[in-house]
Amino acid sequence: MGDVSLTPLGITVLGLLSERSMHPYEMYQLASVRRGDQLVKIKPGSLYHTVSRLEKQELLASIGTDREGNRPERTTYEITARGRDALEHQLREMLAVPVREYPRLPLALAEMHNLSASTACQMLRIRLAHLDKTIAKFEVDYEAVKAAEKPRIFTVGADYAHALTVAEREWIGALVTDIESGEMPWLSQELLDRLAGSAGSSALPKD
Repeated sequence: MGDVSLTPLGITVLGLLSERSMHPYEMYQLASVRRGDQLVKIKPGSLYHTVSRLEKQELLASIGTDREGNRPERTTYEITARGRDALEHQLREMLAVPVREYPRLPLALAEMHNLSASTACQMLRIRLAHLDKTIAKFEVDYEAVKAAEKPRIFTVGADYAHALTVAEREWIGALVTDIESGEMPWLSQELLDRLAGSAGSSALPKD
């Protein structure tokens, strides 16, 4: 099934349907409860679009439509054998093969010397506040998950995302301390001149 490329939301949908058949709103609710919002951007509209696309690819199939009271009709779907093969192939590859991704933060860190040190630290402290909120929200949600006795196998992806967030918070905090204390000298004309001088001397021919 290497010819089928699944989006993150497509993997989420097929993963849910591999447990049992359900309609899109059930998928949305279950993915949200399992902290899917930390791993995949999930909105009802995009989820319905993904379900439709997966059906056209014959990775899932509708098995019936029902209506409760005055609510709109809801179509229930199940994963197909082709869908299960595609899901398993994609997961094996994602788990085994590291892929170089290009998130925004490393680039911003590499170029932050184009700001003043005080501005860079100010922006990083704003980021730290956002990270603190994310970590606090995870801890509240995690307590709710424990109270509901949900198996860890369903939250291990969110656990990993939380661990990365905590590590980022600690690293950024230490970086701000190093900049503000002068432990990490900021880019200056003096430093640029010294670098230029070093580059020039290294280019001189040897006797």
